[in-house]
Amino acid sequence: MGVKTMLPSYELGFYALAVTCAVVYSGSGIFEASRDSMNRKAFRDGIKPGWHYFGRKMDVADFEWVMWFTSFRNIIIFALSGHVLFGKICSMTVPQHRAVVYMLYGVSAVLGSMGLVYLMIILSHCLVLYSIALAKQKWLCYVAGLCCLASFKVEPFSSWQSGFVTGAFDLQDVLFYGGSGFTIMRCMSFALESSERKEGIYSIFDLLKYNFYLPFFFFGPVMTFDQFHAQVSTQELRRKDDEMRNIRVHALLHVGAIIAVDIFFHFFYILTLPSDLKFMNRLSDWSLAGLAYSNLVYDWVKAAVMFGVINTIARLDHLDPPQPPKCITMLYVFAETHFDRGINDWLCKYVYDHIGENHDNVMKELMATIATFAITTLWLGPCEIVYIWSVFNCFGLNFELWVQKFFQQEPFAKLEARMSAAMSRRIRAAFGAANFWAIVLYNILALNSLEFALLVTKRLLLTGFPVSTLSIWFITYCGVQLIKERERILAIEEEKYDKAKVE
Repeated sequence: MGVKTMLPSYELGFYALAVTCAVVYSGSGIFEASRDSMNRKAFRDGIKPGWHYFGRKMDVADFEWVMWFTSFRNIIIFALSGHVLFGKICSMTVPQHRAVVYMLYGVSAVLGSMGLVYLMIILSHCLVLYSIALAKQKWLCYVAGLCCLASFKVEPFSSWQSGFVTGAFDLQDVLFYGGSGFTIMRCMSFALESSERKEGIYSIFDLLKYNFYLPFFFFGPVMTFDQFHAQVSTQELRRKDDEMRNIRVHALLHVGAIIAVDIFFHFFYILTLPSDLKFMNRLSDWSLAGLAYSNLVYDWVKAAVMFGVINTIARLDHLDPPQPPKCITMLYVFAETHFDRGINDWLCKYVYDHIGENHDNVMKELMATIATFAITTLWLGPCEIVYIWSVFNCFGLNFELWVQKFFQQEPFAKLEARMSAAMSRRIRAAFGAANFWAIVLYNILALNSLEFALLVTKRLLLTGFPVSTLSIWFITYCGVQLIKERERILAIEEEKYDKAKVE
């Protein structure tokens, strides 16, 4: 049935009311648990003094978030401000050479922050993969690229390379592995695009301009070489209508998100609470479900803020970078689940879509997902929890196709054809609700811990059955219907926009 199927407004209103009440009820349980556990000895490392005048401490369990706004804050502001300044001067004076200026500034920033040895390590990998690209053999590019990536992700090669970098400061490991990993992904994109080029090959200078674009260097996102090269080579720099206004609005939204997270961490200890499983057993099933869901939402917000800030800089440079990830609240299918749109675009272009093609063949889809998650596992760093996460998400992606193929068979296809469009949407939403919780449970494995994921699964499916299981499933069903309604409205607006363009 089509995405434009409409439900009665009173039904959608009921769904919205049910979801709102459930979120408030679950949130109140998490708030009470946070208030009661504020002074627990078990949470001493994760909760630090915060707003004394409100009588609240702050959840500081997330190393990345704390790092960004303490030790890394001044570095980010200084480095990116300099990039924007030089980029603006260059775009006004010599726009045809702006890519060179970006590269020189990026190399200088990497050299100043990480030292000459690290820069030489990065350049050596760039040279190796450029040399491989000269052969114009895609399989060789994959093998060489993955071997280079493994050298930064697998011991003892990882420690061997990091051992060359002398000196030590708080962010050295983060910058070392971040810059190294993203460099290899960019070099692989360059090599693969060069292999497909019919005439000649891109120069190593093109690779260096691509790799040392500072906003993307340490933390991404990965922008495929073909897109970056086409955009940065444009000499006529023109802004779209209201583009600067949109950039300012997005920048303010990111500042608002940072403030909102800071406020949230003073009243809801969603990251520290799951570390004490004994305390978790005291919480209600609804609070546990809300806690698991909140962990995913927070990780999306963190990714959206990080990539949003970087993307704002890139847009000032007249680039169109990968969009921030789709909010977990708007997801009920595995195919759209990702926290890094750049890596997702890279994997889809070079692996998932390349092998899976139209994604309607069961065996090709299985091969495509296995290959995709194998590379993702290497990218994240092979370890037990990453293996488990990869297996579950790979299964979920394939299971969606298996279920779809199963219900396309007789007599299910005829049965759905005889249904009204609204009833078909309701049935599909019920399956989508189950899928939504599969996405939540599979991903808190990596975002939190295996023990917490097992506790939530046990409480929702076993000890909480049937009351908690069915009631949470129903609330999730209401949420999926609201997501489908938003998709319906967006589809209609897109159709109107396409018609207006044709006319």
